[in-house]
Amino acid sequence: MSMNESKMQIKSQNKKRILQCILENAPISRAEIAGKMKISKPTVSLLVDELIQENWIFEKGIGESTSQGGRRPIHLYFNDKAAYVIGTDIGGTKVKMVISDLNGTIIACSSFPTEQFLQTGLLKKIAKEIELMIQKNHIDQKKILGMGAGVPGITETTCGIVTEAPSLNWIRYPFIKEAERYMSFPIYVDNDVNVAVLGEQWLGSAKQKENVMFIAIGTGIGSGMIIHNQLYRGSSNAAGEMGYMVTDKNDMKNEFKPVFHRYGYLESVAGGKAIGEKLTKLVRQSPGHSLYEKAQLEELTGEMAFALAKKGDEIALQVINEAIEHIAYGIVNAASLLNPEVIILGGGVFKSSEFILPKLREIVDHYLPSSVELRVSQLGENAGVLGAVSLFLREHESMINFF
Repeated sequence: MSMNESKMQIKSQNKKRILQCILENAPISRAEIAGKMKISKPTVSLLVDELIQENWIFEKGIGESTSQGGRRPIHLYFNDKAAYVIGTDIGGTKVKMVISDLNGTIIACSSFPTEQFLQTGLLKKIAKEIELMIQKNHIDQKKILGMGAGVPGITETTCGIVTEAPSLNWIRYPFIKEAERYMSFPIYVDNDVNVAVLGEQWLGSAKQKENVMFIAIGTGIGSGMIIHNQLYRGSSNAAGEMGYMVTDKNDMKNEFKPVFHRYGYLESVAGGKAIGEKLTKLVRQSPGHSLYEKAQLEELTGEMAFALAKKGDEIALQVINEAIEHIAYGIVNAASLLNPEVIILGGGVFKSSEFILPKLREIVDHYLPSSVELRVSQLGENAGVLGAVSLFLREHESMINFF
């Protein structure tokens, strides 16, 4: 390497470090950056001026005097509108996409039903929707850094292959290879619950927490884990498959039949679909019940079970309380093993969180050796898409790679 190349490399590294320093400590002055980073003031000033020109940062506070009569330092701020990231959450029911700035503010969003486009090409449709969002919101294409995506299945993040996603009928699906046919920017993909835990740590219920667990309970049950600030994926990217936990060994031996192919025991007794099935079965055996006729014609849903339980319906309460017990035992098992600071609860079932949480806390606090904070997802339906943005920013080192 020539001396000139070496100088350029040092300059580039310093520039990245200064940007990172402003990102983490804004508002901050040039003098404070020089002190923190042990770089000379003229060098800091030169690189800061370049970053301002390139629109990554801006300055405020010029020339205001202090009470002692001196000039206030010029403060530097990170420009979160300097670039944009696409976050995509692919679910069994719908696909949701957002364009977000670097601070997690959603600029545009769009969604479509999964089933309708599964055969004709999901990624082709995603690319088309993104194009429309960019045009509609007059976003400069050059400012799109790339896309993060969450999928409902086990994912090999390094090569971008979805090993298995039962609700999408994907087995060894080459997600990134397929996405690159329609999109020209960098793309990262991971399991949807892994992605959601990143979102909650970035912007939601787990800010400033280094040991976090996110449990999503919908049709299935999954969890994502951050340990010592790192996403834990396991040896074959299958960590967090909490739906496979066994919370009643006798039932497991005698009664257990998966809801879908390859679905686990806990899902079969506490997932949204399982709750609906159990309610239907018991109502069909109770001729006096208000939903008796309906249950003879169709399956009742998990949502119906919660709505009835809130009104005090005995059968629904029995079904819901049993599911809550299983979830609580699953949480006790997971928390006693991992000892997280906080467990965040999300997914469709937690739309009834005010009904579930007190009962969960009662059991968890009773059986758990050390306390854990239980919180409901703060990002709600945006946990997946904002988590996907966070995945991209983490994996791609975000705008730092732009230099």
